[in-house]
Amino acid sequence: MWEDGKRAQEYLKKQGALREKSRPLQELENLIEEAEVFLELADEEGLDEDEAVSEAKPIIADIKERLEKMELETLFGGSYDFNDAIVSFHPGAGGLESQDWAEMLLRMYNRWCEQRGYQVELVDLLIDDEAGIKSATIIVRGHAAYGYLQAEKGVHRMIRISPFDTSKRRHTSFASVDVIPEVEEEEFVINPDDLKIDTFRSSGAGGQHVNKTDSAVRITHIPTNIVVSCQNDRSQHNNRRQAMRVLQARLAELNRREQVEEINAERGYQREIGFGSQIRTYTFQPFTLVKDHRTGVEIGQVEAVMNGLLDPFIEAYLRWKARGMIPLKK
Repeated sequence: MWEDGKRAQEYLKKQGALREKSRPLQELENLIEEAEVFLELADEEGLDEDEAVSEAKPIIADIKERLEKMELETLFGGSYDFNDAIVSFHPGAGGLESQDWAEMLLRMYNRWCEQRGYQVELVDLLIDDEAGIKSATIIVRGHAAYGYLQAEKGVHRMIRISPFDTSKRRHTSFASVDVIPEVEEEEFVINPDDLKIDTFRSSGAGGQHVNKTDSAVRITHIPTNIVVSCQNDRSQHNNRRQAMRVLQARLAELNRREQVEEINAERGYQREIGFGSQIRTYTFQPFTLVKDHRTGVEIGQVEAVMNGLLDPFIEAYLRWKARGMIPLKK
């Protein structure tokens, strides 16, 4: 094996993944053993049952939380559920209001990732001169990032009194969130002759150097007309490499959809970014409520959700999906 560096690297990567999967189980076994020892000592010292259970509650609560998380991950059934995730944001019907909403969603997912200890890598960000964003793409890196974030794929609707309306009327806005798994470079090879590569000056933040050089890269896959861009780095080489990774993931996803019917259950159907297609509604006025239209889960604290409280929606979706409630109807 050591004579083949590539094979050794693949083996060590798989070994690391298996260790990461078994680690939570080992930690859980240690906690259970700790709780058992504590209760045995409490019995020997003559503590009454209520007092012993009260003292052991923190350990038991930790065990319960870890068990629920492990149970949730048994619901992952896709080949790429433990991969990193590529998440894209696009405003829909609603003009400036929707662009602002897309930016709010980007911030919401960033906060959720921070709370889970995930790393977020900004690939592309197109800021509008007036308000919000025209598009954005991030890569979320962490344990089972795609497995969890697949629940967020779809159209998100917001209802609020618009800060852009001088008459202070209520507006409904839409933005779409697309989530695909990142794939290994060797997994999907692209013919260089099928690519059109353009460079341009970055329109986002990044300093004078970024804005004065053609560091941003746009790659068009001619056969499918899929376009990806990256302008986050000052280096054109790094931007090109990043854009290629996103393109590979999107082409691999397209290939899976064409070859495997089951991918519909993983990706869902593309819907118009407008009325009747939303997976979740966020109401800011006249009351506060976030409701998932697939699972029926509701949370009345909209600000808490915008600050990253997404786990109840994600967990409910995974259980709903495991019960065979999707694919969604077109």
